[in-house]
Formats: sequence, C-alpha cells, structure tokens
Amino acid sequence: MTTGPEAKTLFHPATSRIVAQMATPLTAVVIAILLLLAGIAFALQLEQIGRTEKLRQITVQARTLASGIAAPLAFDDDVALREYLNALRADPQIVAAAAYDRDGDFVAGYAQPGAAYPERGTLGEPRTAGNALIVTAPVMQGNVQLGSVYLHSTLDSLSRRLTRYLGIAVIVVMASLLIVILAASYSSLRAAHQTLQAEIAGRQRVEEALRQSQKMEALGQLTGGVAHDFNNLLMVASGGLDLMERTSDPVKLEKLKAGIRQALDRGAKLTRQLLAFSRRTPLKPEVIDLRERIQNMDALLERSLGESITVAMHLSPDLWPVEVDASELEVAILNMALNARDAMPRGGIISIEAANMPGGGETGDRVRVAITDRGTGIAPDLVDKIFEPFYTTKAVGQGTGLGLSQVYGFVRASDGAVEVDSVPGKGTAIALLFPRSLLAPAKQDGPVDAVIASGKQHILLVEDDDTVAATVGGMLDELGYAIDRVGDGDTAMRRIEQGARYALILSDMIMPGDVSGIDLARQVRQRWPNQPMMLMTGYSAAAASAAKEGVRLLSKPFSIEDLSVQIAVTIERNEGGQGHPLI
Repeated sequence: MTTGPEAKTLFHPATSRIVAQMATPLTAVVIAILLLLAGIAFALQLEQIGRTEKLRQITVQARTLASGIAAPLAFDDDVALREYLNALRADPQIVAAAAYDRDGDFVAGYAQPGAAYPERGTLGEPRTAGNALIVTAPVMQGNVQLGSVYLHSTLDSLSRRLTRYLGIAVIVVMASLLIVILAASYSSLRAAHQTLQAEIAGRQRVEEALRQSQKMEALGQLTGGVAHDFNNLLMVASGGLDLMERTSDPVKLEKLKAGIRQALDRGAKLTRQLLAFSRRTPLKPEVIDLRERIQNMDALLERSLGESITVAMHLSPDLWPVEVDASELEVAILNMALNARDAMPRGGIISIEAANMPGGGETGDRVRVAITDRGTGIAPDLVDKIFEPFYTTKAVGQGTGLGLSQVYGFVRASDGAVEVDSVPGKGTAIALLFPRSLLAPAKQDGPVDAVIASGKQHILLVEDDDTVAATVGGMLDELGYAIDRVGDGDTAMRRIEQGARYALILSDMIMPGDVSGIDLARQVRQRWPNQPMMLMTGYSAAAASAAKEGVRLLSKPFSIEDLSVQIAVTIERNEGGQGHPLI
C-alpha cells in the first residue's frame, strides 16, 4: 500500500478536478445517446438480416415443396398433393400454401384465418409486404413446367421483436453508465500510472548508468590484469631471446628455451580463459571416465595447491561416463581448487566429490562433481557475482577474475549447470552437473610423437602473415615436406587452376582478398574432391564454420607434434581416392 508523499502524488487535487469534469451528467447523457443510437442502428441491422434470412428460408421451402409435388401434379394425385401441402401446417408462420397447374388454375391449398391465397398461380420474385413474406416457385419435370406453388409466411410478432430489442436497449444504457464510471476510475489510474512510469524511467536511467559504470570498472580491471600477465610473459620471451643470443652454454640454452616455451604456454592458456567465459572457444567433447580423470589429477593438484592444503577425494566407484572436453574439465577443477585454497589462507582440507544423480521428470540423469572448502565463505550478496566475467576479489595483478567465468562458460557449453552453496565463515561448495552419456568412455592415447614425412611431399601453405608463414614453413621443412607458399586465397586458386596439385593444402581461415580460407575449402572440395585440405586459425569463432563444412581444423598456437599428426591423418584419410598426381 502506498503511503506518505507518494500517496499525495497519486491523488493530487488537479487529478480530482479532471475526474469531476469527466463525470458530469452531460458527459453521461452524450455517451448514453451515442450508445443508444448505436443500439438502434444495430437493431435495425438485425431486423434487416432477420427478414432476409427468413425470406431465404421460405424460398428454400417453396422449392422443396415444388420438387416434392411434381409427381402428384403430373398424375393428378390430389390425395398425395394435399398431404404435401398439409404437412406445412406444422409451421405456424406459414399461413397460406397453394399449388397450381400449368395453366395457373388452383389445384389444392389451405389458408389460416385472416390469410388467403390467390385464385390463379403466377410466378414472381420473392417479396415482402409489411409483416408478410410471399414466395412462388415453378414445379418442373425436366424442362417441362407442370405448375407452380405459392407460400405466404409471417415474421416474428412485433411484441416479440420489441422485447428482444428492449433487452439490447437495457444493455446499452447500462453500458453507458458503466463507461462513465470506468472513465472516472481510469482518469485516476492514468495519473497514477504516469507517475509510476516516470519513477520507473528515472530508476532505469540510474540503473543503466550504474551498470555502465560497473562494466567500465570491470573492463579496466580486466585489461589491467591481462596486460600485467602478458607483459610478464613478453618479458620472459624477449629476455630469454636476448640471453640466448649472448650464450653458447647448452645447459643455459635449454633452460632459456624451457622458460620461453612455458611463457608461451601460459599466454595460450590465458587466451583460452578469455575465450571460455565468452563461449567462443571450440570444445572438443569426448566420452570420459570421470573417476579416472579426477584421480589422475592428484599430482597436479598437490603441486598447484601447496603443502598446507590436503585434497580428499570421494569418488563413487560406479560413476556414469560424461561427454565433455577433458582438458577443459581439468582446468575447471583446478580453477575451483585454487579458489578454495585462497579461501583458506591457513591451509585446510579441500574435498572433491563425484556421484551419480538419477533424473526425474524433465531432468535426465546427471553426474555431480563438487569442490568443497572450509574457508571464509562467500557473502550472500556476492554469490551471484562470482561467475561474472572480470569479477575478482584479488588485488590488481594477482588475477583477472576469469577463473570461475571460464568454469561457468565451459559447463554451460557442455549442457551442464553450476550450483553454489556457501555459508560465510564455514565454507563453500561449488558443484558442476553434467548430463550422463550412454556411450562408453574412449581409451586414452599415449604421448604423440612427430610424424616425419616419407619422401618430399609438397604442401601449399596459404598464409598472409609473413612471420606466421615463416614459422609454420619451418615446422613443415623440419617434418620433411616441400613448401609452396602464397599469401591469399585468390592466388591459391589461380595456382591450382593452372594445374598445380599438392599432397595437402594448409590454409589460414581469415585472409585478405575475396577468397577466405573457408571459401577456398569449399571451392577445392567442389572442383577437386580428392584434394586433401586442412585449415588453421587463431580466431576460435571461425572454428564452427570449419566444423560445419567437415574440414579438419588446427587451432593456433600449435606444436610441431600437433601439426605432424594432423597432416598425416588428413593425407591418410584421402589416400585411395583418385586424386591428381603430386608435384
């Protein structure tokens, strides 16, 4: 209920005056007259419609009678003729009916008191005369007219029609009074509604300004954290390269190379985190044994969490398989474990539990993976924010706030759900719910070694960036392939159209010119279906296009081992086809 100043605003004296002016007797009379006129017009329209419909019905009856008496009239069967005519007496509104022969002479008929039928039968158009409806119809046998029939019917009585229209008039008058009352009420409600709309609009402007401010603050926090992390990685990479130029010690060189590779791996991981919460990173789902995967993380968790943290695993022995990206699952569990560790600065126990959750109703079977700590907990007003991108409680430079955002993005992209249960001062439990898979888990492969090409097979490398082309070309050369490099899809198409054929076409997806990587793949597949083709990209949103086209995709950054295996698989898949000879 509204009280105080707001109530005074809703019932302002000016509003009351407007309502009083609208509720005058003159207004009521005008509305009543207008509605009454509308009611009269409606009644007249109904009267005309009723008369027309009644005339149509009598016409149909006359034609039916004419069809029925054709035989009795042809054979002078007066008894049957009278039976047909007397059957119409059951309709009280038919006051006269008669049948005539071909010469117009009267044959048979009847008339109620006060009514009469004509002495001779003549055909004419249906007509009305006051309350009477008169219809004639020919009696035909084939193309020969045997005679005619005459029907005289009446409409409903005047009193009955007036009674029906009086009900309409009462409804119209009551409606006019109701309209006046509703108009007065509406005026008051309209003023209150306008006041409320103004308040809502003002509140929305304030909330929008606040959200924009929060977005800019979060964006600044994100860019600061990302810039800090990338500057550290660039420092390791650039400093390591400088030191490699100044030393020839094999031991130092190996340490510097290891440091640079670690920095690059951390940069790739940070990029994956940025793409995960935005749901633009392509997942590689596979059916996995969840219990085995989590158990195999014990060494990683022990190294990452430190000596003050103990990990207790409670995994059901009969866990159902799930279909997720295995590496992203491990990253998600590690992120949640690191957040649990930060919530217990003095150390403690982190529990990792996994159990089956049978479905019911619209919810199918799911598997629940929960990470529980006994730390500081999360305030109720912050629980809804922990999965927001950029949100973090850590100091600037200590994190980007992408960890739990990545978890949320990964779980939602896997058709799962996330649940949070936290009590300040007692701890937090974050549960991931994944749909059960009915397929058997895939066997894990061992480490992959680079596949060295047998013989000098030629590869067409389509890459517009000279630095990337030099790096990928160096990898291909190391693997034993001969490289033919072009800078765009248009040139690649011209090269192929001129007759050049390759063991493989390796193309970037995003390139200048009219022919992109995916366009090149489509054209090659249409014109040379047996030509092996593989795409590579650093823009993950383009991965969906490659998947739809059924083209193998290599995501940047990739190692020489990944490149060699993907090339070998792509070429092997196309072996046996009637392709073109290689250069």
